[in-house]
Amino acid sequence: VQLQASGGGLVQAGGSLRLSCAASGRTFSRYAMGWFRQGPGKEREFVAAISRYGDTSYADSVKGRFTISRDHAKNTGYLQMNSLKAEDTAVYYCAAVETFTRPTTAMAYDYWGQGTQVTVSS
Repeated sequence: VQLQASGGGLVQAGGSLRLSCAASGRTFSRYAMGWFRQGPGKEREFVAAISRYGDTSYADSVKGRFTISRDHAKNTGYLQMNSLKAEDTAVYYCAAVETFTRPTTAMAYDYWGQGTQVTVSS
């Protein structure tokens, strides 16, 4: 499966962005999707995940501010990011794996998008 992430940009603290992850190549509805991010000088970290059934998981740092969702008809996943903070600045990656669960570790995912830059100015 091929993944294409988009929607990043520059936003002021407190603002919002919506990231998209368009999938092609296979039946995306059988896949869990995750979002990860890697800030400057930091390791890649888990942000959110959604199962094929719509069950979700979030990192504690984004709970209540970010919402992950998916549209099976469009083969697209989304990450709505509200109340953005400077520490949310990172390259955001979407990932997918064919599974019943919603993995929260990067090594569980088989397919990765190219990343989209999110910069939050304080």
